[in-house]
Amino acid sequence: MTLTATRPTMAPLPRRSPALPDNASQTADPRWALLAARDPAADGEFWYGVSSTGVYCRPSCPSRAAKPANVTFFDSLEQARHAGFRPCRRCNPDGLALAQQHAALIEQACRLIEAAEELPSLATLADAVEISPAHFHRLFKAHTGLTPRAYGQAVRTRRAREALTEGATVTHALHGAGYGSSSRFYAEDALGMAPRRYRAGGVGERLHFAIGQSDLGAVLVASSEKGVAAILLDDDPEALVQALQDRFPKAELIGGDAAYEALVAQVVGFVQAPEQGLDLPLDIRGTAFQQRVWAALRAIPSGETRSYAQIAEAIAAPKSVRAVAGACAANALAVAIPCHRVVRSDGSLSGYAWGVERKAALLEREGV
Repeated sequence: MTLTATRPTMAPLPRRSPALPDNASQTADPRWALLAARDPAADGEFWYGVSSTGVYCRPSCPSRAAKPANVTFFDSLEQARHAGFRPCRRCNPDGLALAQQHAALIEQACRLIEAAEELPSLATLADAVEISPAHFHRLFKAHTGLTPRAYGQAVRTRRAREALTEGATVTHALHGAGYGSSSRFYAEDALGMAPRRYRAGGVGERLHFAIGQSDLGAVLVASSEKGVAAILLDDDPEALVQALQDRFPKAELIGGDAAYEALVAQVVGFVQAPEQGLDLPLDIRGTAFQQRVWAALRAIPSGETRSYAQIAEAIAAPKSVRAVAGACAANALAVAIPCHRVVRSDGSLSGYAWGVERKAALLEREGV
């Protein structure tokens, strides 16, 4: 009997894939926290590939979270493609980020409102940008700080202001701005005074004012019938009165009485401790764009800051960074409209109408 030796068969060795970082080193990468949070602000900063699926995604991708060992970070789309990954169909990393798509849609809606003779309905605007009315309403308010209706009212008010300033009759100004009737205009009280008085430059308007003292210097508070119209800061009380006259050149300025001094004390307390809030009606006067910027500023929580670019993004006008800075400078309600919470993109402090030192002090007491 002949015995034949047989060579034992061996299973083929698994194909080795490129070395991947272990869980500990991967999660220590600061990009992992942004990925885990699906932070849309990180879109465009980096991309990541998932070896188990062979796709690459943007950080905000809504797909199920991948295991750290399966993730590879890339600084560019070219790196992801060169590594052999294909684009994810859910987050479309080669196209615009979702936040950018939303900003573009809201900007389109703003242009439609501004071009229309009468305010389009919510359904009409939503249909124009091809999303549901409820979703559109939420997105519009999130990006502009205003509802579509409030934004349309601001646009009409701006038109009426411009027409009255140019000398148009009240009737022509109101109807030209898109008000179907004068009663609707008066119901909104958009100018804070009668149209004829506004056309005359505020002649006959009465502003009560008084000056208090805070640890940031003198504080001037002025109020119209609608509410607080100005909160100004300076070391020199006389300079504050002059600044008030410059802002309201044709208004009658009336020194406050004892009751008004109590209101000033409340505002001074707010300047001392902004986190306590200011429960007073405000008479906010500005263009439609300024109103959008100021609404975004009032949405910044105490203890936080935003850059001018972030405010521009928030109001769906990403290319209007300089205009945002101009709106901040035009703010007449110090602290109540917290323009001190807006900083440069690198976090440093930029100009402030009432002095950079005051801006730094306000941020410090808010815990920034």
